[in-house]
Amino acid sequence: MFSYVKKLQYPINIKNPDPKAASIIISQYGGPDGELGASLRYLSQRYSMPYPELKGLLTDIGVSFR
Repeated sequence: MFSYVKKLQYPINIKNPDPKAASIIISQYGGPDGELGASLRYLSQRYSMPYPELKGLLTDIGVSFR
C-alpha cells in the first residue's frame, strides 16, 4: 500500500521571514538565468552536437547542475 505524507525530513523553524532574500534565492534556482535554465540549455544543445565526445561533455555539465 502506498501512502503520501507531506512532511519535511528535518523540521524548519523560520523566526524572521525575509521576502526580499527569498525572491533572490528563488530567481537563482528557477529564473531565466538560474540553475535550472542553464542545465536545460546544456541538455538541449547536446542533440545538435555532431561529436559524441562533446555530447557526453554537455550531458555531464547539464546533469551536474543539481
